[in-house]
Amino acid sequence: MGYRVVVAGATGNVGREMLNILAEREFPIDELAVLASSRSVGDMVDFGETGKQYKVQNIEHFDPAGWDIALFAIGSDGSATYAPKFAAAGCVVIDNASLYRMDPDIPLIVPEVNPDAIDGYKKRNIIANPNCSTAQMVVALKPLHDAAKIKRVVVSTYQSVSGAGKAGMDELFEQSRNIFVGDPAVASKFTKQIAFNVIPHIDSFLDDGSTKEEWKMVVETKKILDPKIKVTATCVRVPVFVGHSESINIEFENEISAEEAQDILREAPGVMLIDKREDGGYITPIECVGEFATFISRVREDSTLENGLNLWCVSDNLRKGAALNAVQIAELLGRRHLKKG
Repeated sequence: MGYRVVVAGATGNVGREMLNILAEREFPIDELAVLASSRSVGDMVDFGETGKQYKVQNIEHFDPAGWDIALFAIGSDGSATYAPKFAAAGCVVIDNASLYRMDPDIPLIVPEVNPDAIDGYKKRNIIANPNCSTAQMVVALKPLHDAAKIKRVVVSTYQSVSGAGKAGMDELFEQSRNIFVGDPAVASKFTKQIAFNVIPHIDSFLDDGSTKEEWKMVVETKKILDPKIKVTATCVRVPVFVGHSESINIEFENEISAEEAQDILREAPGVMLIDKREDGGYITPIECVGEFATFISRVREDSTLENGLNLWCVSDNLRKGAALNAVQIAELLGRRHLKKG
């Protein structure tokens, strides 16, 4: 027996990726409903490469009673409206928006990192999916933290435009094309030209000078991994369509060598270590697209710290940073709590 599953926001980048991954991983589904706003009602969406198509329904009129799991990719405003309604009807919501991540009654889950925390979902019937840049980082940090106890993390991100949705991808494409033909590269989605440029600004600015994206990485890492870890982040948008990259500097309480870290990461769940000290012996964003893993390269010791390492971390942000992690949460939920048959 399978589950009755809802994908809300099925016409967006993340929603479509959720459908692809549900199909790829053969998630046990007895019935599937795909939802979006009234603008998309009646559109057909593909269920991965199965050949099946589903007609988009209006989320405003959908009755969630009797459905088991809903994967939400509808933004914080949509989640605020519909997540409590679905949860109250007995349908467990796995929400990709930021709205509920720091709610103490709602678990924030990366299955490779804190699977036991999912047991708290019953308080609200809602589970939060972390920020894309946080998700891949904690997958890399968790096995190293278990081995040598992390004290402090300094991370700089290189985040693709798909993190800003279809509008971000369209803007990079249009600006690049315009530059080649001599037309103006007009900024609309982003605050400055993104084509052939980098922008040290993701989300809104906070009073201390950091951005909300940087704040998310700090507080979400603490909630998922360990509240004692100190984290500082600089988040940068780069002209890459898909795939987030991160340069991570880690200070440990206990001694750990680069070779020991490589051995640990080589066996870590969700991690693929590609780390050859030669030309091309590392992973770049374009190579991670469509992959499930979080890729680690450039592991090396930091001679300025007593116990320090540097590493390079790359992942498909539409997958591990969003849709894949949501489906993995659904799989974990099924194994631990919603067993069928």
